Amino acid sequence: MDKIAVLIPCYNEEKTIAKVVSDVKKFLPEAVTYVYDNNSTDRTVELATEAGAVIRHEYAQGKGNVIRRMFREIDAECYLMIDGDDTYPLDCAREMVAKVLEHQADMVVGDRLSSTYFTENKRPFHNFGNSLMRAGINGLFHSDIKDIMTGYRAFSYEFVKTFPVFSKGFEIETEMTIHAVNYNMQVENVVVEYRDRPQGSESKLNTYSDGFRVIRKMLQLYKNYKPMHFFGMLAFLLAAVSVILFVPVFLEYLNTGLVPRFPTLIACGFILLAGIQSFFSGMMLEVMAAKDRKDFEYRLNRVHGEHQERKGLSYAGEENTSQTQRRCAALRSGMSVCIFRKNRKRSGGRGQYPVDGRICGKHSAVDRAFGMPTGCDRSVCGLSCGRAAGTRG
Repeated sequence: MDKIAVLIPCYNEEKTIAKVVSDVKKFLPEAVTYVYDNNSTDRTVELATEAGAVIRHEYAQGKGNVIRRMFREIDAECYLMIDGDDTYPLDCAREMVAKVLEHQADMVVGDRLSSTYFTENKRPFHNFGNSLMRAGINGLFHSDIKDIMTGYRAFSYEFVKTFPVFSKGFEIETEMTIHAVNYNMQVENVVVEYRDRPQGSESKLNTYSDGFRVIRKMLQLYKNYKPMHFFGMLAFLLAAVSVILFVPVFLEYLNTGLVPRFPTLIACGFILLAGIQSFFSGMMLEVMAAKDRKDFEYRLNRVHGEHQERKGLSYAGEENTSQTQRRCAALRSGMSVCIFRKNRKRSGGRGQYPVDGRICGKHSAVDRAFGMPTGCDRSVCGLSCGRAAGTRG
């Protein structure tokens, strides 16, 4: 498992990818940088390889598909995701990573909108779309996310391994934001500087088609995660329409005792019935959503336990290696020779024997001192273990 994994989804970013990878190595030298190529037709892969990145491929087109592949394949204590277009400076990366590793944040959002985005970005509809999505999601989900559409984020292991990716394209940022908010995960905001793409680098985001998909995804997730709110509002609207249509018919009936607009009365009844069905559908789906949140907590606890276990094994491995090295250093100070357990098995279980008239007990004594099983790790200490003068078997 990597300590820090930097994930860079790329599609035709030959003008900027080498600089992005170099900046990662400058500001996070201990991180492993993964560039996921999404069917690039230029020199993106070649330049990323020369810059020192690990290259992976996702052949299903779309940013959401790339992120699904990244999250599935990479195991790390902290993930830093950044676009390959060199619009995000890496000088904030250390702070974002620290919020995950030291402050236990599940997702850290690189907030462009609170800094230079509206002055640097040259596409006015993008400015409007970002503001609209921020107001919409924060209003519907009662959150305080500063930048919904940013591609500069840090994640915990628990977030990555419990996040179901359904989006195929650029609506992926909306999906992961709403997922974090709905399941009450810890989200932090870090203000980052934004710079527009360099000359000759083109955005892959289509303002209108991708913008429509993002809005549709927001409404779809609102329906899925808060069904009582969604279907309750729908029921209220249907009931209001039914009442508005019914009032003139009812007043005319009071005045004349007749119902000349009988089709309108029938329509009012069906609309009201649809509103009632919508209300009870929302109630049933709300119960299912509550169960889903409960199941998610169980799943999150299980993933957290697996993460801690893997970290413990990793740390235990490092500690055992350190113990073995100290043990072997102690052994090098003596002239004793040990016999591997396999040699003792071959000799019928006989133990260690004198070397030069002395009992070869140094290995056993050192083993007991370090709380380790008897037997020398030849690959680590390099001592000559096995049959020697003064041994039998």
